[in-house]
Amino acid sequence: MSSRHGVKRDRDDSPPSSRSSRARTSMSEEPEDTKVTVRQVAEHYSNRSNQTREEREASPIIHLKKLNNWIKSVLIHLYANRGDAVLDLGCGKGGDLIKWDKASISYYVGVDVAEGSIEDARNRYNGDTDHAQNRKAFSFPARLVCADCFEVPLDEALKDLPSFDVCSCQFALHYSWSTEERARQTLHNVTTMLLPGGMFIGTMPDANVIVRKLRDADGLEFGNSVYKIEFGDLYSEKKFMSPPFGIQYNFHLEDAVDCPEWLVPFSKFVALAEEYGLELVMKQNFHEFVNQYIQKTEFGELMRKLGALGDGTEGNNISDDEWEAAYIYLAFVFRSFAQNFSNPVLFAAVTVVFFILAG
Repeated sequence: MSSRHGVKRDRDDSPPSSRSSRARTSMSEEPEDTKVTVRQVAEHYSNRSNQTREEREASPIIHLKKLNNWIKSVLIHLYANRGDAVLDLGCGKGGDLIKWDKASISYYVGVDVAEGSIEDARNRYNGDTDHAQNRKAFSFPARLVCADCFEVPLDEALKDLPSFDVCSCQFALHYSWSTEERARQTLHNVTTMLLPGGMFIGTMPDANVIVRKLRDADGLEFGNSVYKIEFGDLYSEKKFMSPPFGIQYNFHLEDAVDCPEWLVPFSKFVALAEEYGLELVMKQNFHEFVNQYIQKTEFGELMRKLGALGDGTEGNNISDDEWEAAYIYLAFVFRSFAQNFSNPVLFAAVTVVFFILAG
């Protein structure tokens, strides 16, 4: 099968249709508080049970969940091509498997630190949940790996696999910014696993919005009936100095999230990504993203089908509080332009030499 640039992939040994594996996670050099919070996040998501269809529809944030799914669907439609191989970092319970199936991808690898989530994803893929009732089997082979993709070098853990056309990280990248080492390992994993020209797509909290709302708040917390963000006393002056890592807050989203998260200052994220051969293609806050793509016929039709914004009838519209919660997120897209430059210092040196010669 050909990649985006016609590079032949070696896939003589096709993987089984669903294979779960565990990659060894070494956190010996991590600070103890980081280890604790990583375990806390993993346990939080592992312990969340799959909901029935009725329970999902009764969720107080059902329209926000549908809106999030619409945004991810649009991203996949825009940046994934038929036959692509996909790496999904922080894949959770496999909620995006159907989206990837509709994109006609050729191969899928999902990685998540939460063992319970990987087990749920495996069950979803194999059709063992209510999500899969009366649904045909997935058209692509998949491998599901239990590992901390922000800690484990994936080019070693997945060394038997070819490179990927698309790397996706949905609502998870901020968990890598607890330390600089984890943030760098994440970007190392992205750039070493992507083919040249491969796409890195994702969604995460919008640090600019969060900081602005914090500074507008009377105290160290803000939110509404569906979400709450609370910072510790360390940030009582509401100032954030360098380094831009480890800026922790507690996030609560009704029927979804209740655990520590970390700010990702986007300008710092872009600068760090460039060190690893990733160039920014697009960054939009969710409100901006919705307002742009809902105008396009095919995406507007999908929005109506999902019912994310409601159908206009009383009591069946996205609430003001859900819409405000959507504002704290953004979507991003990067393109890989320096495959195999796994050493950012070496890459930076080569870049400087190139521009000097070009000038």
